[in-house]
Amino acid sequence: MGLLMMSLGTSALAGGGGVVINEDACIIPIDFYTAHLTAYQPDSNDNEEFCQDIPGIGDTIFVFNYLHSSLKQVPVDFRIVKDVTGLGRFVRWEDLQRLDSIESDTVFYQPPSVEADGSYQVRYDFVATGNYIGIVTAGHPSNGNTYRGVFPFSVGASNYPLWLLYVVLAGLALCLARYVVVTRLKRTPKTL
Repeated sequence: MGLLMMSLGTSALAGGGGVVINEDACIIPIDFYTAHLTAYQPDSNDNEEFCQDIPGIGDTIFVFNYLHSSLKQVPVDFRIVKDVTGLGRFVRWEDLQRLDSIESDTVFYQPPSVEADGSYQVRYDFVATGNYIGIVTAGHPSNGNTYRGVFPFSVGASNYPLWLLYVVLAGLALCLARYVVVTRLKRTPKTL
């Protein structure tokens, strides 16, 4: 069962969303830029690292380590919005642009800063479980363009689709029914 859940989780990541899992590293594409994402919840999970899913509410630290040297020269900002799109792992920046007002769905915003050391850190205290979208915005060092990386994540919630829960429960019910039938057949005396 665990392997099934892991394989379904991996295929969902491959099919959409903005985080690429590469050799146990979470890579955020920001157009042509890339950054390695690690999230921590030091108060509840010590030094355990998280990628797309945060296990529960509370103080959370996001660390973006730049994998593209130009990011050290440009302002980068970070926004967390409630996922009101319903697209989950398949959300893209274009989907967010269609919202009436991204500011009304924003739960956190950290203004732009230039991090010459190549590590951008964000600290936010989640007070509610649910699905969220992280948006990283970065400029270009010479042409004035703006690039965005969008990555969905959950806080204290499972990312497996509801239909999967029904399939697992139906499978368990069938196993239980088979067990009951086989047990009764073994107890029934055979007559000739």
